[in-house]
Parts: sequence; structure tokens; C-alpha cells
Amino acid sequence: MSDAVTVIVKLFAAYQEAYGQSEIELAFPAGTTVVAVCDRILTDHPELEQWRALTRFGINLQFVEPDTPLQDGDEVVLIPPVSGG
Repeated sequence: MSDAVTVIVKLFAAYQEAYGQSEIELAFPAGTTVVAVCDRILTDHPELEQWRALTRFGINLQFVEPDTPLQDGDEVVLIPPVSGG
């Protein structure tokens, strides 16, 4: 078992605007949960903190709970609320 996992994070709405790109690659220690992805992003971009409680998580096209462990190669999405008309 590796001691690290690398994931691709697909960025949408406010997250994409903050980073100026549609995806990023992040590495975490093995056993890290998906909520840590959000924590890392909010550390890098504190202006996004307002979306923390409203963000849903997905791994590999499935909605998941914040305590879901990451696996190497996972595709993670953070889905903040969006508005439109």
C-alpha cells in the first residue's frame, strides 16, 4: 500500500474562478478523506470559505459523504451552489 494518493480535482463555479482553471492535481497521505480536498482549497483560497457548508462532494461521478477515503487516481469534484437563469 502506498503512503500517498494523488487525485484530480475538477473545479466548478466559484472554485474554478478562484483557480482560473478547470482542474488541479493534488497529493495527500493515504487514508485522507475527501473533505481534506476542500480544506486544502480553502487554505489556498480563503475567500471561498463562504461555500464550505454548502459544498457537496463527488468521487468518480458519484456523490459521497465528506468522510469518504480517497484512493489513488480518484477524480474528485467539489460542487458549490450555482445560480443561473
